[in-house]
Amino acid sequence: MPSARPARKKPAPIRVAILGTGGMANRHAELYKQIPGVQLVAACDIDRARVEAYAAKHGIPASGVFTDFAKLLRECPCDAVSNVTPDAFHAPLSIQALKAGKHVLCEKPLGLDHAETKRMVAAAKKAGTVAMVNFSYRDWSALQAIAARVHAGEIGELRHVEASYLQTWLTAPIWGEWSTTPAWLWRLSSKHGSKGVLGDVGVHIVDFATYPAGPIKTVFAKLKTFPKAPKNRIGDYVLDANDSAVINVEFANGALGTIHTTRFATGHPNRLALKLHGTKGAFSFDSDLGTTTYRACVGKDAATATWKDVQAKPTPNNHTRFITAIRTGQADQPDFARGSQIQRVLDACFESDASGQPVKI
Repeated sequence: MPSARPARKKPAPIRVAILGTGGMANRHAELYKQIPGVQLVAACDIDRARVEAYAAKHGIPASGVFTDFAKLLRECPCDAVSNVTPDAFHAPLSIQALKAGKHVLCEKPLGLDHAETKRMVAAAKKAGTVAMVNFSYRDWSALQAIAARVHAGEIGELRHVEASYLQTWLTAPIWGEWSTTPAWLWRLSSKHGSKGVLGDVGVHIVDFATYPAGPIKTVFAKLKTFPKAPKNRIGDYVLDANDSAVINVEFANGALGTIHTTRFATGHPNRLALKLHGTKGAFSFDSDLGTTTYRACVGKDAATATWKDVQAKPTPNNHTRFITAIRTGQADQPDFARGSQIQRVLDACFESDASGQPVKI
């Protein structure tokens, strides 16, 4: 009789440390828990009470609670780090983790400017570990489907793009009263590290638009900060970061487009929309209508301007792609190079607004 096949050995668990335990860190923990073979082994935050509460909530042992990241790297065996700290700490702490040989999933924006993100890309290349940025709307299967079909040439040559990211938390207390909440106030103050709506969520919509449409060649941007309080100040928060951004763009493929974002979009708590028009068809997406469905006007339907709803097949989220890349050794997107590319576009937008002129990427 043929001998029985030996039992397949289970892969070693991927041990993850969470760096920064604010609100978004809970989402990271929840997504990791859904992936078989992933263990949350540590959490780090300068606020001991907060990190202890986070660890208790997510089943992280007391031995894995740290307030010093260097100490975590020395004392806690881990394979990967999720960097969920404020923007100003993305570069120094991610580079520190990379130098320690850790895989890194960093929150967006990757860094504060393009020069900083280039150093992060270089550190990742030198480390040879997986380094990805969490453009979380890549998790939406509709965007993945649209991008695949555009890249396959289904709408022909791209001609026109419309993209927007609209939020309303400055006009409606849907997520709490911004004027009394530090978690919102810091996003309005450059002194506290904010790059305004462009840096906070504009980074998302630039990635969202260029993922299917391709890289941007030129931007012409206008940023604006609106009065929101007496002398535009609340306590220690000077409210000087941009509230709205409108960007006219030319893509490398010749298409023209508009990308805009604001916190004053009354009626839209958190809406991303995208339209891509080509010589043979078009695709349209509106997150207010769902994140797994999009509309298509392609093939014979293009001749009659007929739009049809399409249900996208499920696709893996960023956290799953990150863990899979670690296990297989095959890099995946969105990586640090992509995050740096998007930061270059944002830098150009600030430059264009300051000069009043178009800026080439």
